[in-house]
This record gives sequence, C-alpha cells and structure tokens, in this order.
Amino acid sequence: MKRVYGSRKSMLPIDEDADSPVKCRERRRRRIEMRRRLSSVSAVAGTDNFGGPKLAAAAELENENAEPSIRNEETPESLLYGSMSVVGRAREMEDEISVQMNLCRPEINGYRPVHFFGVFDGHGGHHVSALCKENMHVIMEDELMRVKPTGDKLNRGEVEELWRTAIDRSFERMDEMALSLCQCNGLENLKMCRYHPQLSLVGSTAVVSLLTDEFIIVANCGDSRAVLCHNGKAVPLSVDHKPDRDDERNRIEASGGRIIFAGNGARVEGVLAMSRAIGDRFLKQVVTSAPEYTFTKRESGDMSLILASDGLWDVLSSELSCEVVRKCQQEDEKCKMGVAAVGGGGGGGRNGTVSAAALLVRLAMGRRSSDNISVIVVDLREDESKRDGEFRR
Repeated sequence: MKRVYGSRKSMLPIDEDADSPVKCRERRRRRIEMRRRLSSVSAVAGTDNFGGPKLAAAAELENENAEPSIRNEETPESLLYGSMSVVGRAREMEDEISVQMNLCRPEINGYRPVHFFGVFDGHGGHHVSALCKENMHVIMEDELMRVKPTGDKLNRGEVEELWRTAIDRSFERMDEMALSLCQCNGLENLKMCRYHPQLSLVGSTAVVSLLTDEFIIVANCGDSRAVLCHNGKAVPLSVDHKPDRDDERNRIEASGGRIIFAGNGARVEGVLAMSRAIGDRFLKQVVTSAPEYTFTKRESGDMSLILASDGLWDVLSSELSCEVVRKCQQEDEKCKMGVAAVGGGGGGGRNGTVSAAALLVRLAMGRRSSDNISVIVVDLREDESKRDGEFRR
C-alpha cells in the first residue's frame, strides 16, 4: 500500500490455480455485482416507517476482507453524515473510520457538544489504524475535559491554543499506545522487536475533525485529507504530509533521515510514502506524530465537510469531490420538496450525505484506485427551522 520492502509476492505461498478461468470469472461477477449495488445506493437510502434514519448497504465487495459502512444519523444535537469504507483493489483492509456524535461537552466549548470525525489509513498492517479507531476519541474526550480555561473571557488566539494543547496531547498519547503494541521486551536498539519485527513497521495516518457550533477544527497527521465545501468551492483544511514537501524534507534531513526518490515517488528512507504518522517505531526518529491544525469559523455558506483516505484523493480532486457532494445535496433537496408538495411531510431528513459518500467511493473505484477507500461526508448546512434571524456562527 504505502510501504515497499521488496517483492511481497515472493513472500506469499504460490497458488497455481490463482488465475484459473473459473476464478477470473468469479472475480468479474463480483465486480459487476458491486457496481450494480453501488449504482442503486441512492435509491435504497431512505427512512423507516417511524421517520427515523435507515441504513443502506451499498456494495457487494470484491472479497471477504471488505468492510462497507454507510450511516445516516441525526439527533436533536447532532449532524447528518454519511460514511463508507471499502477494501477496494488492495490486498487487505487497513483503513478505519470513527464517528462519535456528542463526544463530550467540555468547559472550553462552553459545555456545548463537540462532534468527532476521524479517518485512519493504516500501512504495514491494520493494527495501528484499528487502535486509533478504538481509542483516539476516548483519549480526545479525556484531554478536552481536562482543559480548564482561566479568566472570564479569552481571545480567539488563547482559545485556539487550549484546543491545540489538548489535541497535541491526544496524538502524543495515541502514538505512545501504538509504539507499545509489542510488549514482549524483545526490542533491539528501541526500534525493532526481536520477536515481532512486523509490529515495528506498522503505522497509520490520522485526520481528525472536531466540530462545534462555532468552529471546524482539523488536526492532520499523514496524507489523509479534510476538505470544506463552501458555497460550492473546495477549501483545503489540511495539507498532505509528503516527504518531498520542502518543509517536511528539511525537518527529516535535519533529524538525520533521508528522502529517497524511486519509481513510485519520494519515500522516507525509501520505505514510507508519508512524512508523519502514528506508530512506525522503526522510523520514529524522523517520522513524527505531531499534527498540523486548521481552525475555521463556521459560516452560512458552509455546505459539507469531506474527510477521506488517499485511496480517494489519489484519483479524485478536491474540487470534483465537492461538486459531487453538492449535486447529491441538490438532488436530495429536490426530492424533499417533491415529497412535501404531495403532502408526504419531510421524511427522515436529508440523505444527500449517504449517497454522496457512496458515489465518491464508486467514482474512485471507477478510476481504478488501487488502495482502500474511506470517506466521511458531513452536512454542514444550517437547518431552516433553526434560522431565526442572525446566523449565530
């Protein structure tokens, strides 16, 4: 996926029947079935008989390692979102996504709810990304609830610094947990485990968004990405950590590391295709887990937020992705107006995020993305029923 340690095929058992006509036909049948079901996802996403959200199964995936996940969820103090995660054409599933609505109500946010969204793209194995899925939001909640602002009124710079401190500590604790995957005390030079060397070569990206009623806070470590769709335009909320980025290259070389350019691009020590990650004990001297931040004040023109792994961004631009989401939202509004016109009521709410997440994955697959693909689409549009004059954001 993102590591090159030599020919992986040479390390796999030989299956003389791997490309037999029977297996080829079976793989082709599965691909056709997957595309058929993906094409109908917008038709099956709807509401149940009680007006609540209905989950839509979106794809028959190419093998048993696939993990589809589409959600459409809305509560009085939550946001509508859709998500999907598939193995795609990769050998194994190493992506994870995490959504925690109403994660906590910290003092730093005036005891109002904070929503958590995260995409974790593993490399070298699924161990670290799975660890992030299970623990990052727990650690984040703990750190946010520890923050105790001093003074009656803080300026924006002071508020951002408090958020940054809590998030920094969360990523640091998550990295410490990832570095402790192997606990057999068989470490050599504090880098490689003597008994489980593969665990010293496992890591994950992490792009996390904390949404409040005032800010969109994004913390990014690696080459997963967050994009804001504002008035139909794509606004980047993170910058990929690539080894050939000038500042990242200077940081790595100053730490004693090397950037090696091969046929598949720039890699740290010829191995890792990103310059920051959680885990990666073997490269920890030069590969940091410290995230970079953006703090964006929410405005009335905000339409959606997209978080995705590089399986999407490698083949789709931010602009095209925002256009796809915008079209899905427009179609959803038309359906909503049509139902209301015939006296059917508003149904279970907008479902544009569900169809948008599925369509983005379908497009990435159609453009032959070779990686796992994970997407979260969050609807940021203000509910008409909540607009009573001044827009409070």
